[in-house]
This record gives sequence, C-alpha cells and structure tokens, in this order.
Amino acid sequence: MPDPPRFRISKSKFVAGVQCPKRLYWQVHEPDLGAEPDAHYRAVIEQGQEVGQLARQLFPGGVEVEGSRQNLGDAIRITKELVANRDVPAIFEATFEHGGVLVQVDILQRRDKRRWRLLEVKSTADLKEHHLYDVGIQSRVVARSGLKLSSTNLVHLNPDYVFEGSSLDLKRLFRVKNLSRQLARFQRKLTSQLLSELKILRQSTPPDVVPGSQCRKPVPCEFFACCNPSHPADRINFLPRIDARTVGKLKALGIESVHDIPEDFSLSGLQQRARASVTTGKAWFSSDLRKKLEVLKYPICFMDFETVNPALPRFAGLRPFAYVPFQWSVHRQESPTAPLKHSEFLADDRSDPRLPFLESLLRSIEGAGTIVVYYQKFESGRLSELAECFPRYAKKIAKIQTRLWDLLPFVRGNVYHPSFRGSFSLKRVLPALVPDMSYDGMEVGDGAEAGLAWEKMLRFESHTGLRENLRKSLLDYCAQDTFAMRRLLEVLQRSPIPSLSPNT
Repeated sequence: MPDPPRFRISKSKFVAGVQCPKRLYWQVHEPDLGAEPDAHYRAVIEQGQEVGQLARQLFPGGVEVEGSRQNLGDAIRITKELVANRDVPAIFEATFEHGGVLVQVDILQRRDKRRWRLLEVKSTADLKEHHLYDVGIQSRVVARSGLKLSSTNLVHLNPDYVFEGSSLDLKRLFRVKNLSRQLARFQRKLTSQLLSELKILRQSTPPDVVPGSQCRKPVPCEFFACCNPSHPADRINFLPRIDARTVGKLKALGIESVHDIPEDFSLSGLQQRARASVTTGKAWFSSDLRKKLEVLKYPICFMDFETVNPALPRFAGLRPFAYVPFQWSVHRQESPTAPLKHSEFLADDRSDPRLPFLESLLRSIEGAGTIVVYYQKFESGRLSELAECFPRYAKKIAKIQTRLWDLLPFVRGNVYHPSFRGSFSLKRVLPALVPDMSYDGMEVGDGAEAGLAWEKMLRFESHTGLRENLRKSLLDYCAQDTFAMRRLLEVLQRSPIPSLSPNT
C-alpha cells in the first residue's frame, strides 16, 4: 500500500502546480513570499465571481454549502447531508476530499436518485487547455468520494450571444460543454500530474524551474519577483523577440551577456541591431528614417483610446468581452510650425458612451492628413466595431482608417536604444528617447489601470472629491499617451545619422 499523502492540496493549488511546480511548492511551504494580487487581478477575480453567481440562477432551488471557505470539515459534512436530501436539486460549492486533494464544485446538479452532473463555471468565452486539469481533478475527487457522475461540464460565456438591452437571457448567455469524453482520455495525464505534485511537495527545497511564459500565463504568478529579479540591460533575454531555444543555445555556450555573443552567432536583423546598440551603449537610428517620415501629411493628429471589455455585456448590441470605448485624447498640429492643440472625451455616467465617443472624435480629427497611433490594430479594431454599431458613420470611419499611421512598427524597424530591454512598448520607449517624460508617479499608468479607474469613478457618483480625482487622473493619462507620441516623433525627425554600421 502506498504511503498516505503528507499534504492536502486544494483544487486551486493543484492548478497552480500545473502552471508551475515551483508556484505550488511556495504556495504550500512559503506562502508569505507571494505578492498580494494587484487591482487588475482582483477585478478579474470579482468578475469571475459575478459570472458564477449568474450561472447559479440556471439551477433554481440550488443550495449553497454555507461557510465552505471558513471550515472545510463542516463543509464536507454539510455536503454529505445535502447529497442525501433528495429535495435538493443542486448544490453550490459542494466540498469533497479524497487522496489528499480537496475540491469545491461550483454546481453539482442532481440528475436522478443516484447520478449527478458536475459543472464548473468560467468567465471565459471558450475552453482553455488548463481548464481540463481544473475540471478533471474535481471529477476525479467527486467520483472517488462515492458519487456517480452522469457528466462533467464546463459552463462558459457564449461569444455569439448579443445583449438586447433589457435583461440578460441566461440560457443564451451561457454555454455548457460536456467534457466527459475528453476527460476519460485525460485521466492518465491527470494522475501523472497529481503524483508529480505530491512528490514535489515532499521535497525539502523547491524545484528548479527556469522562468518563462508560465510566470504570467494563464495567470500572473504571485511569486514572479522571486524568480525574476532585476537584471542588467545586457542580458541575452532582453534581445527583442528572442525565443527560449536561442536563449538555451547561448547559455549552453556559457553566454549570459549580449557583449559575449560571437559575431557569427545567428541572430535576426532586429536582434543584431539591438546587440550593436547595447554593446556600444548608443541608440541606433536607421539611415533613411527621416525620409520614411515624409509620408506624414499635415494636419497630423495623435490619437489614443481607452476601453473596457467586461465579461457581461452592458449595452444593447454587445457580446461578452466586447470592447466599450469610454475615452479618447487627440493632439493636433495643423503644420510643422503650428502650435499643438489638445481635445479629449471622457464618459462620466453609466449611459452607453459609444455614440458620444464616436461623434466627438469625428469632429476632433476631421480633415486630418495623418492620424498617428501606437499599435494601429487596436484603434482600428475599435473603429470597425463602432462602424458596425452605427452604420451611418461607416464611410467616415473607413476614411479615417486609411489615414492611420502606426508609430509602433516604425520605431521597431528604425530605432533601438539600450534602455528598451527588448520591448517597444510606449512605456519603455518614451523615457529612453524622451528622458524628461515617463509614466512614473502617475495615478493611472496603463490601460488596465485606466479601465479600473473609470469603473471606480462611475461607482462613486456621490463622492464628488474622489470622482474628480479619478477623472483628472484619467484625463492626464490619456493626454500623456498622445503627447508622448508627438514628442517621440520630434525626436525621430531630429534623429542623427546612425553611428553604427548600416549592416547592423
């Protein structure tokens, strides 16, 4: 007989171990090393809870296991009582333990005298690979606790559902995907993962795991800083678009610094330019950069949008996770010597902001020769969605889209600075090329924070002081984005003749 497991792990810890075994180890042995979830991640959790509560309404008469988070022993006992009570059609947060694993099931629906239907609710639009481990471990524990399952299912949001504007139609909002067949084929892999995790937890030290994409996906790891300390700018991992295989080859040669990469080592053109810039400590500008900028036509507008994309649609015509644009900023210059003019829009109530957003934007950029954005796909995508919602403006929007000019790929193809550290995000590029500008110290510092600030501003309608502070922070942030693009363009227009070899 195998030894009983020394550690009891929850479903959430099991899934953490799927993401990264070191994350699981630290959650169990060194939980205080983990950082508190940031505001954005907390909002994602709250959104998931809201979706979960809505899904329960599909099962009238269902009973929640009270206090399931506080006293697990009581929760297991209460679950057994509810299972035995044939008048209970469904159980929410049903709690089971078997083999050292404890799970709490979102919805357990009674099918007949002996069989049950397990349903896990996710605030996603489809099935993700890691969901199989999540649902699979629940199915395993519940079945081995003595319940006969008729099916094991994932409940997710229907991406094709269109909100009609009155109340949510829950039967159309949600889709139920039967995973029973997939999980039957998945059992060997699931068992192997569980045994591996229990073995890791018995170790005296955490497993050695190389940092990678698992540090941020499928969720940001709370121990990120433990595995990803600050590194110097010459680290090979900071070469732009370098993959794990190339990093592995360099480390096998004992190379950690860009300075030590042999000249004949195969790198992309972009990586070669970055290496040259880092090794010389100088910014690189392409020789024909200024000529390429001649395509820009005045009046030039610098444009930026802020949006939210809630799981649950709020306005008529929207689907789950559809973008809702709530703010724009435009800096406009009529000619090279003309003063810069600024206009902006910020929705400040709970009504649908899309039409006022669009109409005010069209007035602001009317007659523009070039509209500069940073990452054109985003702004153009939002414009296309607005054209679909308001077809009477479709021709005007299509005309605007032909005038969009993306500063991001232009910078990527024509500029590199050692401080970029492999990233071409506006937050990284701006302070490197325009040292007197950065986002440090701003109350709102990125798009995710902007969405959270806007939601908070709408919630606190009666708190005038707080609302005004949030409103100012949002306006400052969006204006910073468009003014930053103008300042960057000025730097590029004055760029020196490249001091590095044009072959780099």
